[in-house]
Amino acid sequence: MIGNENHRITLAEAAELTANFRNAPLAIVAAVLTGLKGEALGKNDIDTLLQQPGCTGTRIYFGLQLLPIPKFRLILVGVDANDNDLVNGILLDHGKLCPPACGISNVLNS
Repeated sequence: MIGNENHRITLAEAAELTANFRNAPLAIVAAVLTGLKGEALGKNDIDTLLQQPGCTGTRIYFGLQLLPIPKFRLILVGVDANDNDLVNGILLDHGKLCPPACGISNVLNS
């Protein structure tokens, strides 16, 4: 069940994941994305991210975890009215990847 998990990560973790993605050879990115359909994050952490002072929306960055095996990651950060990342605020990751956690078959995941 999704909703109450803790998806928070530190700025240092987020910076490493996004740098890994930006610097990875295309072949590694393609291999990691093969078969991946999506990622789910719980409502509580998303609500908390959006309720930060000055937050008007969210930006989603692509990340790459290299060890123990390469995995694609999504990193969410709040943005302000000037389109600036709220890097000193809440950062989210560690969602449930689909597959294996895809729920029932539908037009988005099948």
